[in-house]
Amino acid sequence: MITIDQLIEKCHEELTQDDINLILKAYDYALEHPKNKKRLNGDDYILHPLNVAFILTDLNVDAISISAALLHETVNHGGATKEELISLFGEEVYSLVDSISKINKLELVDDSNASSIALRKVLVGLAKDVRVLFIKIADRIHNLRTGSVLEKNQLKRKVDETMTVLIPIAHRLGINAWKSEMEDWCLRYSKPDVYQNILEQLEVSRTELEDNLAQMQEDISQMLIEQNISFHIKSRVKSIYSIYNKLSNGKKWNQIYDILALRIIVDKVSECYLAIGLIHAKYRPIPGRFKDYIAMPKENMYQSLHTGIFGRDGNRYEVQIRTKEMDEIAEKGIASHWSYKEKGSKKIQTMMEQKLEIFRSFIEASDTITLEEFNNQVKSDFLNENIYVFTPKGDVVELPVDATPLDFAYRIHSKVGDATIGAIVNDNIVTLDTKLKNNDIIQIKTSANSHPKKEWLNFVKTSHAKNRIKSYFSKQEKENIVEKGKVLLQNELRKRKMAFDEVLNNDNLKIIFEEFHFSEVSDLYFAIGSLRYTSAYIIDFVTSEKKSSEDVLIEKMQHTSAKNVGNKGDVLVSGATDILTSLALCCKPVLNDDIIGFITKGEGVRVHRADCENIKRQTTRLIDVHWNKDTTNLFNTDLVIMTDPSKNALLEIISKATVKNVSVFNIKTKMDDTKTIYEITVKVKDKEQLEEFMNSLYQLKFVRRVYRR
Repeated sequence: MITIDQLIEKCHEELTQDDINLILKAYDYALEHPKNKKRLNGDDYILHPLNVAFILTDLNVDAISISAALLHETVNHGGATKEELISLFGEEVYSLVDSISKINKLELVDDSNASSIALRKVLVGLAKDVRVLFIKIADRIHNLRTGSVLEKNQLKRKVDETMTVLIPIAHRLGINAWKSEMEDWCLRYSKPDVYQNILEQLEVSRTELEDNLAQMQEDISQMLIEQNISFHIKSRVKSIYSIYNKLSNGKKWNQIYDILALRIIVDKVSECYLAIGLIHAKYRPIPGRFKDYIAMPKENMYQSLHTGIFGRDGNRYEVQIRTKEMDEIAEKGIASHWSYKEKGSKKIQTMMEQKLEIFRSFIEASDTITLEEFNNQVKSDFLNENIYVFTPKGDVVELPVDATPLDFAYRIHSKVGDATIGAIVNDNIVTLDTKLKNNDIIQIKTSANSHPKKEWLNFVKTSHAKNRIKSYFSKQEKENIVEKGKVLLQNELRKRKMAFDEVLNNDNLKIIFEEFHFSEVSDLYFAIGSLRYTSAYIIDFVTSEKKSSEDVLIEKMQHTSAKNVGNKGDVLVSGATDILTSLALCCKPVLNDDIIGFITKGEGVRVHRADCENIKRQTTRLIDVHWNKDTTNLFNTDLVIMTDPSKNALLEIISKATVKNVSVFNIKTKMDDTKTIYEITVKVKDKEQLEEFMNSLYQLKFVRRVYRR
């Protein structure tokens, strides 16, 4: 049973006395919130956060993380408030506790792939600070260690969530020790017969295997001692899940070469190579099993020498040789060095940020793409197997299977990708759509005059490359519109025989900028080029005794017939083709809502829902508007969902949205003891789709009320 003294003893040696005081203060608070409450297995409630914090110390995290781990259930189960936690422990601790509290309310709704992806999306979106993910995984490890007391269905959900969400995240972050333990627990709970069968096969020969390992360890130790090499040896029998995985992939028991493994830890890199030479001189190597990850580290900074040998007993052994620092990174990932190691800390933090960027890129893209596109990106960049290729200097780059030289170029740097004109793979010139393979060495040829091509979107694999290429063409389109607006304005001035410098002098530009909220001339050109305003409208504004845009618009409407004229916008103004319209943010109308226009000062016509409270107070400057039935755009609007307190509510709401093909983002949560209120922004095609989604929410038993804001 873990105690607070054992936790403090295990904490990183670089913690100060102030750090330790913070941890002790967090422990005392967690002890009282909740007070006298027991877990399902009968343990005092404090033992869970204490164990989570103890597991977390494996990563050498800071005192803030340890304190947050101790406090991580005080909100959901102990009644702690935001104000109290901030007052006692500060904003940083509270931010971590708040995020982990929200994450712990989420669970898989069903077994569908969409459900697991939705959960992963929300989880990583909440975990802006990587330490939240550390705490969540440590929390799950302890849940699995005590999982036998859970009900069958509850345990199944925990296992499914761990396999589909947390294990892939742990793998991405390189925390192999945690990943391996979670895999073993999940196999034990999900396939107990398979687990037991493998365990029994190991147990039949476990005594013999351990004796063989001990003999090999003694022989290698004697050899290293004779060469005055300082070392430490770890030996193990391969994890049950790893054996299961290899058996599932078609291997026979006698084809698994690394059931017996030895890990040799030395002080210096040179001693790694000396040790491997001594071992190969004494034991016959297994062909094709030697790998040098020291000279060519993996992208996650993993370094080690690997070899397979035949022992004198005839058994096959896997041998890994590495330094102490390499071993720490191999077991705990770059997270183990993230907080405290000064040497190389900038590179390590950069690596961690790159890992997190893989997650964040999905979240950022998710608001502009369909669920199906999002799922495909996740599968491609996140869930599928990866390949490892090299720069000419030997740096490792991780890419999804079937990635191309262009994906490689964009992974190096966005500017390199944009300027790519060719690629050389393994000293051979290849096309940019060539599929890369493990261990390829890629050299990218660039030109300062080159730019992305639209056809690149047909074959690039990574979402980063696709998004960068799309961004380039979006920017190019804007530049073209700006140029078009400038030409239209010049032509109108020329037609009126008016001098450009006289009409658009500094004084007039200042008035235009203030009236229309432009910050530079290119904004004016863009507004004209995109047909928000006509060049005639702008010229009339600055030459008609400086009338306000509101007055010019009213005057225009008074002298225009009531005929409805075509327009490319979402909303049409009766009798005009060049009137700027925008949807009001207070009521956010969607296609087929009853709407009305309000003539604003300097910003054209603002379109409101007819029942909007803000528009009901207006008696003048109202104008008839109607929807453009040809529009294909999607519309944002806000919903308020009042529910009973439910830890699973948010994910079920998102799942309903997924079924109705409604995108959900900008989630805000308000809760008290009697209810939870979700304020969400949704993207829909029209009023009918929105109402169908709202009606479907009432099918959820915990939903009390749904309404538009």
